[in-house]
Amino acid sequence: MPSREASEASRAERRTGWPVRKYRLGSEPSDDLSETTTPEERLEMMWPLTLEAWALAGKPHPEYLRENTPICWTRRAPSRDS
Repeated sequence: MPSREASEASRAERRTGWPVRKYRLGSEPSDDLSETTTPEERLEMMWPLTLEAWALAGKPHPEYLRENTPICWTRRAPSRDS
């Protein structure tokens, strides 16, 4: 088993390639990616997040077809303004 120091050094070495950006407080870029990515690219970004969410939930990823996706329709209550 590697020592604690070796383990920490290994983790630090892997972090050296992480991208880092520095912004002044209040000057951070928007989370809106629509100007820099296509809709297809944004959908592609969601797949790894979906898989990770299922894994973190500890549940198996569903394998049914889209047309068999379980859904529940609900009607919204009329707004008080109408």
